[in-house]
Formats: sequence, structure tokens, C-alpha cells
Amino acid sequence: MDGASFRSRGATVPAGATVPPMSSERASTQQGFTLLETLIALVVLSIGLLGVAKLVVGAVHANDSGYMRAQATQLAYELLDQMRANRPGAEAGNYVTGPGTSTNCVAAPCTAAALAGLDMYNWDLRLAQTLPGGVGTVSTAAGVGGTIATIQVSWDDSEAQYAFGTPADDATPGLMTVTLESVL
Repeated sequence: MDGASFRSRGATVPAGATVPPMSSERASTQQGFTLLETLIALVVLSIGLLGVAKLVVGAVHANDSGYMRAQATQLAYELLDQMRANRPGAEAGNYVTGPGTSTNCVAAPCTAAALAGLDMYNWDLRLAQTLPGGVGTVSTAAGVGGTIATIQVSWDDSEAQYAFGTPADDATPGLMTVTLESVL
């Protein structure tokens, strides 16, 4: 091939030039990721996924705490409606007197006091079943527009509160209370 050029792998090589053979040094150059780069990328990805998992756990606790707060509010309004339906029993203070009693108002008509006792008995059962450590208190007082009822529902929300960083030295770390005050 004297004086003529030839093509080698798509490149034109001038006549008289020699194509250097592939050296072992050039053949050993690596393309792509090394094992160390891959491991570093996995560590960074793992840290990111742990952060996402922490956010999901926090969201679950917040959702649970919000659900319990909604249940407590619903139970307080439920008792307020029962007090309004039994106004004579509420104005006489029958809803304030302790946990109530189970009375059969189907067999014989109940008095206002007996109906208030049954309402309180059922309400206390629902509080205990619905909320962890759920308890409720009721108080009434004479007001300008009529009798004012104050209903408090308390429950243990310590699991969610600890997840949100409530300090451990708090006297009642997980006690949550919803207070409803209304004119009957």
C-alpha cells in the first residue's frame, strides 16, 4: 500500500502511516462505575429512604392523633345532644353525678334522672371503647342564656406525642383533652 491511503475502522489513515497496535494498557482502561462508586450511591440512597420512612411514621402518628381528637369531639357532641333531649335531667344536674347506671327504659318509662344515668353509663362505655384511657366529665352552671354545659373528654395520646418530640419530663406526657362548652 505504498503511496495510497486506506481506511481502518471508519478513519482514513494516510499512506505510510502505521496504525499502532492496541496496547495492553489501553485495553485495560475501564469504562462505567466501579464497585466503590456503586456502594457509595447505595449508602446515599439508603439514607434518603430512611428519611422518607421517618416521614411516613410521623404522618401515621399525626393521622392517628387527629382521628382520636375527632372521635373525642364527636363523643362530646353526642352527649350534648342527649343532654338537650333530656333538658329536665340536665338542668337538675343528673349528668354531673358520676358514671351512671344501666337502666332498662324499654320495659318501663324512665324518669329524667334515670335517663340521664343511662346516657352517662352508655357514654362512659363508648369513651372506654373508642379512646385509649378515655374518660369524660360533665359540669353544668346557670348562665345568661340558660344552663351552660361543659363536657371534657380526655385520653392517652402518649404514643403520638412521643413521636412528635414531647419532652419526657412532662407531668402528663400524653394526656389530651377536648373541652366542649355550650348553652343547652
